[in-house]
Amino acid sequence: MTAETSQTLDRGLRVLKLLADTDHGLTVTELSGRLGVNRTVVYRLLATLEQHALVRRDLGGRARVGLGVLRLGRQVHPLVREAALPALRSLAEDIGATAHLTLVDGTEALAVAVVEPTWTDYHVAYRAGFRHPLERGAAGKAILAARHSPNPEPGYTLTHGELEAGASGAAAPLLGVTGVEGSVGVVMLSDAVPERVGHRVMEAAREVADALR
Repeated sequence: MTAETSQTLDRGLRVLKLLADTDHGLTVTELSGRLGVNRTVVYRLLATLEQHALVRRDLGGRARVGLGVLRLGRQVHPLVREAALPALRSLAEDIGATAHLTLVDGTEALAVAVVEPTWTDYHVAYRAGFRHPLERGAAGKAILAARHSPNPEPGYTLTHGELEAGASGAAAPLLGVTGVEGSVGVVMLSDAVPERVGHRVMEAAREVADALR
């Protein structure tokens, strides 16, 4: 800690990070041990965070991340979208297909940014806010592949007709961006995706990841 930082705020943020990393919550004793502070300090931190709905405690006394974090998270989407747009525009124009940035929202894939090409006679209509299960479509499957792959760069995912009849998709996961799980992809009206499209999508995903770091 330095003179310019707040020890209390630092501890509160550490509490949120610890709770975000567990599915089962943590007790006051567990938090006390991990933070290296006494239980009284932890009680005060939790009480303050509860007032802002950032933390909730269940009947057993275990603390978990509160719904207030979701409200903060919604404000992240516009910032992420703005950072990703240059790479998406370049991808859409280069490939001649609709490009999109998709993020995880619970068990679903949520399209937060979409760019359509300007020079094609026709292309797939795809809108920001579109949701679909992670298990369907290239965008969601690319995210799941990154979760489970031992390869630090799992490559790209191709699908056909899973979200829209006659449409094919290609997507690559965002890698190395703390707190953001998502993918960059394109959707086009074709029976198959040319190989160069997959590699171009991977390049765009790297560009978006660089912009978000």
